[in-house]
Amino acid sequence: MRRPQLDIQLKTPEQIELMRAAGLVVAAALDRMRAAVAPGVSTADLDAIAESVIREAGGTPSFKGYHGYPASICSSVNEQVVHAIPAPTQVLRDGDLISIDCGAILDGWHGDAAITVGVGEVRPELLRMAEVAQDAMWAGIRAAARGMLSGRGRLTDISYAVERAVRAAGRYGIVEGYGGHGIGTEMHQDPHVLNHGRPGRGPKLVPGMALAIEPMVTLGSPRTVELDDGWTVITRDGSIAAHVEHTMALLDDGVWVLTAPDGGRARLGDLVTAREPAQSSA
Repeated sequence: MRRPQLDIQLKTPEQIELMRAAGLVVAAALDRMRAAVAPGVSTADLDAIAESVIREAGGTPSFKGYHGYPASICSSVNEQVVHAIPAPTQVLRDGDLISIDCGAILDGWHGDAAITVGVGEVRPELLRMAEVAQDAMWAGIRAAARGMLSGRGRLTDISYAVERAVRAAGRYGIVEGYGGHGIGTEMHQDPHVLNHGRPGRGPKLVPGMALAIEPMVTLGSPRTVELDDGWTVITRDGSIAAHVEHTMALLDDGVWVLTAPDGGRARLGDLVTAREPAQSSA
């Protein structure tokens, strides 16, 4: 059986600069929401913050109106994995874990990122799971950079690196059926980026690729269920989940994490392109 041909949009360095501007808007919105997370705050409150930051920067929320989605963020609490719709009735409580996914369009280009944040006093094993997801994401980005620079990297090297990092950290579920994606003039583009799999397969990693890398891990089973709202995805066994994401781009001289304020330099060092000034990581 023939595999479908992927339509991967390669960007020029100038277009990646435009994506960086959109990425920084997303980063600012997530920073503002992270600071606002506290017991008694509703997910609708966080959504209002995100929309305000994005619009004040001259951008448009990527999510709002996307296939009918009604909000500017996805706010997934505890057993909600991804795509949960913010609501004034969903009020954060001490000990919750919330994943906030946010996207912005600026001058026609998209940025997309997600963070997982503890609410008040959170059980150490939940914070550890969020850290594992974060480390796995950076492992995937690092694999992409090294693979591109070596000239031998393939798409599933990212998937393999994410899975290996999670498996090495403990017994966590890696959510299947959802993952990262290409991004550019649309929020979701080819290729789909799995969070598990064998290395050395798929398209070659080349300069001009822009990808969103987004691990989703659980404390239990990786199996999920979509709720009747047609959006919210929860763990089937009710276990708590974490979801993190960064948009990154590959250039001739390295990777640029477009939604990280420092471009990724603190985590990736010299793998980051010279287009990101070294002093920005200070």
